[in-house]
Amino acid sequence: MNRIAAFTAVFLVSLATASVQAELRLPSIFGHHMVLQRDMENPVWGWADPNADVSVTFAGETRTAKADAKGNWKLKIKSMSGSSHAMNLVVKSGAESITLSNIVMGEVWVCSGQSNMQWAVGQSDDADLEIATANYPNIRLITVPQVGTQEIQDDFKGQWDICTPDTVGNFSAVGFFYGRMLHQMLGVPIGLIDNAWGGSAAEAWVKRDVLEKDPRFATVINEWKNTEKTFNWEATLADYQTKAEAAKAAKKPAPRYPRNPLTGQHRPGNLWAGVLNPTIGYGIRGAIWYQGESNAGRAYQYDDLFGLMIGEWRKAWGQGDFPFYWVQLADYKDEVSEPGESDWAELREAQSNTLELPNTGQAVIYDIGEGRDIHPRDKQNVAKRLARIALARDYGVNVAYQNPTYKSMEVKGDKAVLTFDHVGSTLYTFDTKSATGFTLAGKDTVWHKATGKLLGRDKIEVSSPAVKEPVAVRYAWAANPVANVESREGLPLDPFRTDDWTLSTEPKPAAE
Repeated sequence: MNRIAAFTAVFLVSLATASVQAELRLPSIFGHHMVLQRDMENPVWGWADPNADVSVTFAGETRTAKADAKGNWKLKIKSMSGSSHAMNLVVKSGAESITLSNIVMGEVWVCSGQSNMQWAVGQSDDADLEIATANYPNIRLITVPQVGTQEIQDDFKGQWDICTPDTVGNFSAVGFFYGRMLHQMLGVPIGLIDNAWGGSAAEAWVKRDVLEKDPRFATVINEWKNTEKTFNWEATLADYQTKAEAAKAAKKPAPRYPRNPLTGQHRPGNLWAGVLNPTIGYGIRGAIWYQGESNAGRAYQYDDLFGLMIGEWRKAWGQGDFPFYWVQLADYKDEVSEPGESDWAELREAQSNTLELPNTGQAVIYDIGEGRDIHPRDKQNVAKRLARIALARDYGVNVAYQNPTYKSMEVKGDKAVLTFDHVGSTLYTFDTKSATGFTLAGKDTVWHKATGKLLGRDKIEVSSPAVKEPVAVRYAWAANPVANVESREGLPLDPFRTDDWTLSTEPKPAAE
C-alpha cells in the first residue's frame, strides 16, 4: 500500500471512529448563571464518548459516572444550602473539560401553561417601571423555545440569564413577579424556567402513549389520529400561496399564513416531547401553571386530564409530589352573563376539583381580570396570590393563602343558608354590603339572580323572590361574574355550585 493510500485508509478509519464518538456535552438547562435547587442532591447529565468515565466537580467535591454505550451519563452532586456565592461546576471526561461559572444555590420553579403564563413583563401593567427596576443579580431566567413534535427531544437552544432591565422584558410576567416576591421574602437566589406556549391544550403537555392507553381521552385521540391521516401541509401551503397571489393582484390584504396543526401546541404529546422533556429531572422546588382557556369547551374532562398531567410530570421528574400551584381562569367576556350555564365556570370547577391531589394549590382571580380581554394585564396580583401559597406551604411564612370555600347548605323556608371553610378572620363583601354573584334554583332547575346577606363570620343567607322553594345555589357561575365575596384578607370566595346537575360541556347522549 503506498503512502497516499495508507493515509487515506487511516483518515477514513479516523473519520468513522469520530462519527460514533460523542464529544463531552451538557444540555442547555445546565449553563453559566444557573440556579441549582438548594437542600437536594441535584441531578447533572449529558453526553460523552461511549463507555467513557465522567467526573463532575462542584463546591470542592468530585463525583463520577460512566457513560453508557450511547454516551449518556448522569449523576447527582451534593446537597447544599441556599447561597448567592458564585461557584463553578467543572465536568471532565478524558482530555475534555467544561466549566460553568457563576452558579448559585436557591429555589427553582417551572413556569408553565399557555398565553397568560407566557405573557411578558413588557406587556403587563406598569411595564416601564417594572423593567427599569428589574436589577436582581440573584434572580436567573431561562426560556425554553416552542417546539411542537411527537419526537422526544433531549435538548433545546437556550441559556440562563441574570435578571436585568435588558433581559426581563420578554420573560413571563407571572413567573418573574412570583419569583421576585419569593426572592424578596426568602433572601435566596431564585431560578425560573419558562416553558409556556400560548394557546396550548392540556393534552399537549401529556406524553402521547399515556393518553392513548386511557379510555377517558379516546375521543380526543381518535380525532387527532384522523387529522394526522388526512392533513396535507404541502397542499395547505400551495392553497395559501394561490390565495396570497390572488389577493396581491386584487390589491387586497394577504390571507393569514396557515398553521400546521401537526407541529402546533394542541396536538396530544407535542409539548411533552418538544418543550417539557428537555428539562425533566432538573432539580426544582415546584411548578406554577396558568392554563385552561383552550380546554374550556371540554371542561367536563379537565379535572381528569389536569390531574393526569400533574401526576405524569411528578412521576417523570422523580421528585415525589413536588408543589404544583395554578391560576384559576380569570373573568372574561365583555358582556355580563345571565344566570345559566357556562363552560368557563365549569372549567373553574374542574380546576378546583384537582385540589384533591396532594401538594396542590390554586390562585382564584375572577376579580382581577379584564372582561374585554382574555389576557388581563394585571399579572402582579396574580403572582402575589400564587406566592402566598408557596410562602405559606413551602417556606413557613405566616401569610393568608386559602380562599374561602363552600362547605354546606341548609334550606330554611324560602332561603338557603350557606356555611364556608377557610374564611380567614371573617367573610367580607367588597364594594357593597350585600353579597353579589349568587343564583338560586328550585326543582324546575331554572336559575335566577339572588341576593346574599352575611350572617356572622362564615355564613351567607341567599334568597330570590322568584324562588319560593330553593333547591340549589351557585356562586360566580359565569364567564365574567359580578361577585364580591372574599375573606377580610382579600382572597375571593372560590366559585361553586351545590347541585350535581349535568354539565353543559358533557357530551350529549346519542339519540336512540
